[in-house]
Amino acid sequence: MNFASICSRIIEYSFYALFFTVPLIFTSQTSELFEFNKMWLTFGIAIIIAAAWIAKMIFQKRILLSRTPLDIPIVLFLASQLIATVFSLDSHVSLWGYYSRFNGGLLSTISYIVLYYAFVSNFAIHTAVVRRLLAVSITSGIIVALWGLPAHFGYDPTCFLFRQTLDVSCWTEDFKPTIRIFSTLGQPNWLAAYLIILIPISIMLGRFFSLLAALFFVDLLFTQSRSGLYGLAAAIVVLGILIGINKKIITKKITLVSSLLFVLLVFALIIGTLSQPWTKLGQLTAQSALEKAGTASSTIRLIVWQGAVDVWKAYPLFGSGVETFAYAYYKNRPVAHNMTSEWDYLYNKAHNEYLNYLATTGAFGLISYLAIIAIFLLYSVRRILFQSTLNTQKSGISDNQNFRKSDTPSFPSVLISIALVASYVGILVSNFFGFSVVIVNLYFFLIPALVFVLIGMLDPQKAWVFPKRESRIKNNELGLTWVQWLGISTIILTSLLLILNLIRFWFADTSYAYGSNLARAGQYEQAYPYLKNAVQMREGEPTFTDEYAFNNAALAAMYAYKNEATKAAGFANAAITQSSKLVQEHPNNVVFWKTQVRIFSLLGQVDPQYYQYGLFAIQNAKTLAPTDAKISYSLAVLYGQTGDTKKAVETLEQTIKLKPDYRDAYYALGLYYHDLAADEKGKVINQALQEKAEQTMQYILQKLSPEDKQATQALETWGR
Repeated sequence: MNFASICSRIIEYSFYALFFTVPLIFTSQTSELFEFNKMWLTFGIAIIIAAAWIAKMIFQKRILLSRTPLDIPIVLFLASQLIATVFSLDSHVSLWGYYSRFNGGLLSTISYIVLYYAFVSNFAIHTAVVRRLLAVSITSGIIVALWGLPAHFGYDPTCFLFRQTLDVSCWTEDFKPTIRIFSTLGQPNWLAAYLIILIPISIMLGRFFSLLAALFFVDLLFTQSRSGLYGLAAAIVVLGILIGINKKIITKKITLVSSLLFVLLVFALIIGTLSQPWTKLGQLTAQSALEKAGTASSTIRLIVWQGAVDVWKAYPLFGSGVETFAYAYYKNRPVAHNMTSEWDYLYNKAHNEYLNYLATTGAFGLISYLAIIAIFLLYSVRRILFQSTLNTQKSGISDNQNFRKSDTPSFPSVLISIALVASYVGILVSNFFGFSVVIVNLYFFLIPALVFVLIGMLDPQKAWVFPKRESRIKNNELGLTWVQWLGISTIILTSLLLILNLIRFWFADTSYAYGSNLARAGQYEQAYPYLKNAVQMREGEPTFTDEYAFNNAALAAMYAYKNEATKAAGFANAAITQSSKLVQEHPNNVVFWKTQVRIFSLLGQVDPQYYQYGLFAIQNAKTLAPTDAKISYSLAVLYGQTGDTKKAVETLEQTIKLKPDYRDAYYALGLYYHDLAADEKGKVINQALQEKAEQTMQYILQKLSPEDKQATQALETWGR
């Protein structure tokens, strides 16, 4: 086995590792339990695959890149992401992805594209590799499904892993797997999207594997994901259509149709067995269990979608910047969002993959993304239905003899291709009601590669090769020159450094996670060394610095109350310096401006002069989020704290127009009306304003909070 063969094996088994481990990996040590670890593992394996691929080409003394039907749309899509990153509202976020989401940043997109070309360039005619990869994927899916299933009944293996208690106590009341399971994927809709990829593949593998499809379907029902059900329905319809109109499989059509009907019958029996008749399933598509106490998610989605369209109108060609939806949406947020149960949530995705691309990468980004989808479906469906496949045994790439040859598949490649196309359509439908995560994007970019290999659309003779002549590499006849050794050594060293950087970032995040959890519990002194360590390990990550700055402000206030002026001044200066640098470097990040407001408000409790600085910060935040009722309310409070009561009243009157049911805004408005109505001694000198104050408190009691103690006490005090 020569060097090229070793590289090829590394690439092959790295792909197996990728599709097996990414759905499974998670840990409680990081700030985000699931997506962070899945993204970092994908980065690491992508680096290994890329390094092995480049080293292999150096050994062969030529660059080899397979040509595929998606080359032009992929190049255009990558160009759209690069341009959107350059002109982004926040280039750091565009490069790495929004912190806590990660998937979707420029680096992740580059990783997926590298994986796509690494696969098609190394396994262009090796259908056996595809079948093994799908077997690995199904195996991983079985583990995911079995891991999540007990949680529905109150026995979550994750809690046993975290706390050694086989229950659901490790999750909050709003995140109970007994209501909607999420297994190792981290969120019910993400698990559902993963399952609708696996179900069509399982169905087409035969009746024995239909049992696996049944297992996946049970888990899908327990996610209570409407997007998942819609996606599965679309996948099943595509599966039936492609089987029904495919002339190549006419001799087996009756068997295939009966198998599909058998699976659908099993699904119906599962619904009946789980006491979920069709009527209940219909209710599920109208309202999930978690929406009963708040605004329907469909209502919220329509509002967010409108905001996404407004963002696109503001940045029509190249968008606001890759993964900057959180900041762009704030500036274009519909006022109607204030009247939902999630009015104070930060939306960092449009909850529609296509509108998300439209908003953040503009018309260029969305059109190129849709071109990838359209061209893949057009070429693959046409080949599946009408054209004969290429001979998968023909030789083309010089080291083909170092691989196991594609033997006769146990199931026709065309059938597996039909399943993969159906799964792909399921992704497209699911993404319409949500957004992709790491595992979904892996399949989005790799399913076309798998299908192209299976149906013989990748002709090894049609590849981009430089130089054109084929180097003699059999049995390592030429050996490795010192230039080759230098090149290979450089690639290995570079890949190791990149992986070490990822590992360092990962450890920095674990330190940040522990420190931020302590800070949220009010243990600022204990949090300090962990947050400081996170910033030192990953100085360029603004999320760490933002948390560290507020923690320093909290310590400054704490030491000030203890009359330790020197320590208080040191921490206060550090907090101000760090926060000021952040908002200067990331002026469009409203989150950092809001943190600065919190910092100055905290310091203002010790020294009122800081309120003026807080007022400047909240005014900037208001500019970035003009319809945010909470920011408007905070602006009014700071006006009041700086002595400008009239301005506070004006701002609060605007605030209740933004959110007519905002109890806190009404209460503050009532207090400020009274302040304007009374003189320094508290005597009412403006009866009209005092009547407004009383009417405002009465409004709270009559319309918003009938047993509001603060409003009642205010009225009683004024009455006396």
